[in-house]
Amino acid sequence: MKPGSCGPAALGIYPIIYDENGDEVPDGRAGNICIRNPWPGIFETIWGQPERFVDTYYRKYNKDPDSKDWRDWPYFAGDGAVRAADGYFRILGRVDDVINVAGHRLGTKEIESAALTVGEVAEAAAVPVIDDIRGRAVEIYVALKPGFEPGKEMENKVTAAIEKEIGKIARPKNVWIVPDMPKTRSGKIMRRVIAATSNFADIGDITTLANPEVVEQIRHQVQNTKHAKGEVPRELTEAEEAEIASFGSE
Repeated sequence: MKPGSCGPAALGIYPIIYDENGDEVPDGRAGNICIRNPWPGIFETIWGQPERFVDTYYRKYNKDPDSKDWRDWPYFAGDGAVRAADGYFRILGRVDDVINVAGHRLGTKEIESAALTVGEVAEAAAVPVIDDIRGRAVEIYVALKPGFEPGKEMENKVTAAIEKEIGKIARPKNVWIVPDMPKTRSGKIMRRVIAATSNFADIGDITTLANPEVVEQIRHQVQNTKHAKGEVPRELTEAEEAEIASFGSE
């Protein structure tokens, strides 16, 4: 086994990594992982919704909708990945949870895992921030383990860990050390809430949160600091608002 990797392809499974245009990407670069061929365990449709089945899993990389040849229908499950030179694949997370920074697709799970290598960090959540120059920038929220105090030194440790594990392209625009993450009662971090906070967008419904009171604390901390630094973003387009509102929903 190779740490951080799910391994090479299993027998009978032929993965390939495509970019958004359907071109195969070289080893070491992230893209969308697909399976080129059918396999015995593949499911055949969605009950009562055959078109949704095709649209969700096959339409993206099909170049001939009338083709009956399986080679024209790569299976795309919606995950980003990277293949190393030794053939080992690393899944980066859902493509909806990938932040495109200046053309580099960065998996939020990868960024969060890097932040968690800092011993004082208990939880981490990476979110996109609309940036007119780079398209998107990364901001990361971290909650510390009991007994540790927030401060500039801790923020620098998180930034350094991310740069070491991934590279300078993943350097967060801001590191926010918060008292707690907004979570559902099942413990899932609501990334759309903190993404909306970072982008001065509507946070939406928070009635399902186990700790809704923390949202206002985070909003006050983050947005007041940004205002003080002159980081207030421009008004978002409808598409950008929709992107932020749905971030982390998979």
